[in-house]
Amino acid sequence: MRKTSRSTHSTLNELNITPLLDLVFVLLVIFIITTPQMMNNLEMNLPSGKPPKTKDKPKINNIAVDASGQASLNGQNVTILELKADLQQLKSEDPDVKVSVKGSDDVNYQIMVSVLDVLRQLDITKISLATQAP
Repeated sequence: MRKTSRSTHSTLNELNITPLLDLVFVLLVIFIITTPQMMNNLEMNLPSGKPPKTKDKPKINNIAVDASGQASLNGQNVTILELKADLQQLKSEDPDVKVSVKGSDDVNYQIMVSVLDVLRQLDITKISLATQAP
């Protein structure tokens, strides 16, 4: 009588997943490569080459803070509360008010934060910080 081994004639009980994993990794690499191109659509309004229609310069209100902490609006010395009232009046006259803020090199940082906080409270968004080259 002939003996046969069960191991050579047994059915395949386990599925070989190596080709399936290869396919998954290939798809993953494809998605990693193609996703940044799909998400790279930034809406941007570019300026035109035409000159602006209005030739008059915009009115820019200057706020300066000196080393002693004294603030001034357009050359007039004001306190922080007076600055807020004056800016509120300017904003009521022109809702699109523009402000330039310049601080001395030795000014206390908290005073500059107070000035910028007044601008934030009044919802003035067109702000520039004036700097001076060394």
